[in-house]
Amino acid sequence: MRKRLVAVICVALLITVMLSGCKTEQTFEQGVTEDSVKVGNSIATSGPLAPVGVPYKAGMEAYFKMVNDNGGINDRKIVYVHQDDEFNPEKGKAAVDKMINDEKIFAFVGHFGTPVVGATINDIKEAGIPAVYFATGTGLLYNEKAEGADRVAFPVQPVYPMEGRIMTAWSLGTFNAERIGVIYTNDDAGKDLLKGIKKESEDKGGVVVAEQVPPGADDVAAAVTKIKDSEVDVVVVAAIQGTFPQIVKELAKQGVNKPTITSYVNADQRMTAAVAADVGDAFDVYANAWVNMDSPALEDYREWVAKVSNEDLSSNAYAMTGWIAAHFFIEGLRRVEGDLTWENFMNAMESDPIQNPFGGYIDFSDGKRLGTQEMALLKMNSELPVGWEGFIGFKSIEDILANK
Repeated sequence: MRKRLVAVICVALLITVMLSGCKTEQTFEQGVTEDSVKVGNSIATSGPLAPVGVPYKAGMEAYFKMVNDNGGINDRKIVYVHQDDEFNPEKGKAAVDKMINDEKIFAFVGHFGTPVVGATINDIKEAGIPAVYFATGTGLLYNEKAEGADRVAFPVQPVYPMEGRIMTAWSLGTFNAERIGVIYTNDDAGKDLLKGIKKESEDKGGVVVAEQVPPGADDVAAAVTKIKDSEVDVVVVAAIQGTFPQIVKELAKQGVNKPTITSYVNADQRMTAAVAADVGDAFDVYANAWVNMDSPALEDYREWVAKVSNEDLSSNAYAMTGWIAAHFFIEGLRRVEGDLTWENFMNAMESDPIQNPFGGYIDFSDGKRLGTQEMALLKMNSELPVGWEGFIGFKSIEDILANK
């Protein structure tokens, strides 16, 4: 009798499950629900880097608001969480730990600053969480064939080794140089740029003559003299703003009247003002560019950033980069096939090149983690308010060298 009762109960339970459609609780990847995807980052929104971090964060918020107000992606809204790390590596590590283990985000979007990224990139890789866009050019992110845990990092902003490769392409393809003179700072930025310059030169048959100077050096005469004596065809200033003016002024002083190319970091009106009087018409100075300030995407950007900030960010470069960071994550999300998992998201990011709304395409396929791969070339012009003018539009290395 007891066995018969148990059997009846079991049948009843089975019928109940069948009538309810055999519903089982669905499991999702960390940070994902039926109607949301949680992303996060740590950004310096207080302290000396706040003038960069605050608009950068606003740009991301504006893009996510645009997406959410238009229904989200595949019926999921974006939930964005943030923590202020004050540009402090130790606080950055604590913030990353919180994002991974407490907030349980699906992805990092817009990880911020060289010291924080350097201190936390391995933590992110060990966790296996995708990270899209890094606000730094550190060579730690450069990878020609990312595999395993390295696949999680998707750099978008120019990374110095790749920018160095593009500098070489301009030298060889645009200025027909055979010998490239490089004055670089003995710091991570300068050495990473030189690494890329040398790699591309070795691959394409150029000769590199390199001289180093300390970052922030006031006296760079010896290095410039050696470059002058080497009879180079073009000069690359592989240094950022603290040293760029001293090098360019010394080139002018010693009569090194060769085309001079520098990093996008120096394409700033303040740099033009610092050297224009010394350079005059003696030689032309060029700089890479990765953001097109005349892009049609500015219309959407300006409309939505005004909805998240009381400050006028209509032409703020840092807010635009935040917008770009969010854009790349959303484009990957839009392409995901099947369940929203970390693996499927990474596959989606690698499936086809993604266009920067303010620049060229970036290709993550086959493990490429090179950052910006298409750049434009600007020419210094002290008569313009911004100090620079367009010279050549966005091109890849292959495009630049096509007619060499």
